[in-house]
Amino acid sequence: MSQTARKYSNEFMNIGVDARAFGMSNTMTAFTNDVNSVYWNPAGLTQLEDNQLGLMHANYFANIATYNYAGYAAPIDDVSAFGFSVIRFGVDDILDTTQLIDDQGNIDYNRIDLFSTADYAFTVSYARKLKLQGFSYGINAKVIRRVIGDFANAWGFGFDAGIQFQNKDWRFGVMARDITTTYNTWQIDEEEFDKISSAVPGQNQTMPETTEITLPKLELGIARSFEIRRDFSLTTALNLNTRFVETNDIISTSNFSIDPAFGFEVGYINMVYLRGGVGNFQNEVQIDNSESVSFQPNFGVGFKYRGIQIDYALTDLGDQSGALYSNVFSLKIDWRFFR
Repeated sequence: MSQTARKYSNEFMNIGVDARAFGMSNTMTAFTNDVNSVYWNPAGLTQLEDNQLGLMHANYFANIATYNYAGYAAPIDDVSAFGFSVIRFGVDDILDTTQLIDDQGNIDYNRIDLFSTADYAFTVSYARKLKLQGFSYGINAKVIRRVIGDFANAWGFGFDAGIQFQNKDWRFGVMARDITTTYNTWQIDEEEFDKISSAVPGQNQTMPETTEITLPKLELGIARSFEIRRDFSLTTALNLNTRFVETNDIISTSNFSIDPAFGFEVGYINMVYLRGGVGNFQNEVQIDNSESVSFQPNFGVGFKYRGIQIDYALTDLGDQSGALYSNVFSLKIDWRFFR
């Protein structure tokens, strides 16, 4: 059995959840305080007043891939709360053409099959307030399930831990993902793999690694809330997303790299919201070997009435260039308004 620690492993777990967060460039670590804290920072669950349900849907790559999320959270008592969530990122109805040509060299379209590739994450969260005023912590236990048709599948398991501190209008947060490293153990169907390895001579002849390691990541956040006159509010947030590996992030060394992100939210009478943000700053090498910095802009709006909140975000998968943009929709329901 071979194993490897990759720079980019289980990357679907880094996409995020909730259109509100996408509109603010995912700068939620410090001030997340609802059901979606099960993803952003489980410590935020301690601020729940009643049960909440969160749902999100998004299409990526011109509707080729779908991304869905559902989360539920509830307070246990005055100092603790729990939550759980499910994420699915998948591409369905992929053409399997490895058997398109039969043994006599004839093309037979009846030999084409369809398969799906999908990544799943199941997370259970627990959060509790500390005796130190303003402090709370949270822990995630997550199970990863990855399926590539009949060719291969994997199981993984890992932990996250988060802390939040609130002092008047200031909020601080730390989120450590995959703190014990997350291991994906792959099972590969050798018969199906032989079909792939023989489809193109000289290609795909080597069996891939059967154990994949996801390295820890650290997210540091700070946020500040302002009241603008009587009807308007403003929240600003900054995140420093750290990987302990060299990447193309704007701040990068041989030991770690940092990707900063900034977001804001303007609210009107706690009902209508306008959001914006910028993040994913990357050093890119051009064809002429010159370097340039790319970034990812985001925009979002939201509407909340009583216990129902609907959010929308327009987000770029890559940078400010002509890359494909994605529309993200999410829904949140708060039970306390229906009691």
